[in-house]
Amino acid sequence: MPVRFAQTRKILGGLAAAIVAPRDRGSRQSVSTSLSLITEWPLPPSATLGSSVRTKGIEREIRARLPWAVRKYVKAETGRMTLRMREDDAEEFEAASNKIAKALETIAVLPVLPREAEDILAISSRERHKWLKNGRLQSIGTRTVKMRGRSKAVTFHVFDPKHIEDILDRDLPSLWREEDAQQVTENRRRGAGKAALTRAGKGSEKGRGAGNNPRDDAPRPKLKGWNAFDDEGLLR
Repeated sequence: MPVRFAQTRKILGGLAAAIVAPRDRGSRQSVSTSLSLITEWPLPPSATLGSSVRTKGIEREIRARLPWAVRKYVKAETGRMTLRMREDDAEEFEAASNKIAKALETIAVLPVLPREAEDILAISSRERHKWLKNGRLQSIGTRTVKMRGRSKAVTFHVFDPKHIEDILDRDLPSLWREEDAQQVTENRRRGAGKAALTRAGKGSEKGRGAGNNPRDDAPRPKLKGWNAFDDEGLLR
């Protein structure tokens, strides 16, 4: 009995060692591949305009300027841009840091995309299209991109960040909505007035057609000798 117990204990100890060994190797590997190289840059509100969609757009723009293998290590967060890489990639880390720093120098003038403008101004796509058409939103040009999953390229308008910031500071979307509501009310009033006039005109035409025959208003023809014929009493 003690011999069997010792053998069982030995087998269980071996299984435990086999289970723990890979975990130890994995922990050592995670330590060796940790992202120990870290650098950060500030993202001022003048660049993001307080929009998470704009922040994500800046992240995509920065990543597009970097090598494919480095892009995943760049992340835009609230108020900052971060680059984290492994210690073994020191050369790539330095090169990417220089490119990011140079790109961020002009990030405040990066054109605002349509979805970013909607998020910054808290407007709908319908309002953006309408106000772009009537000139309230001023486009600085168009951009054409090939969207993933689409066979055709998409062209859209982009906006100046200063123009969007000015609209936001003056709360112009609220003013434009009030003006649009007043215009809709005025258009409905005019439409109702025109419809009433049209109905009134059709009613008067029907009244003239039913009660006033044009033949009744025409002068009766005068016949020669009609009076003499009446004097003879032939009409009685």
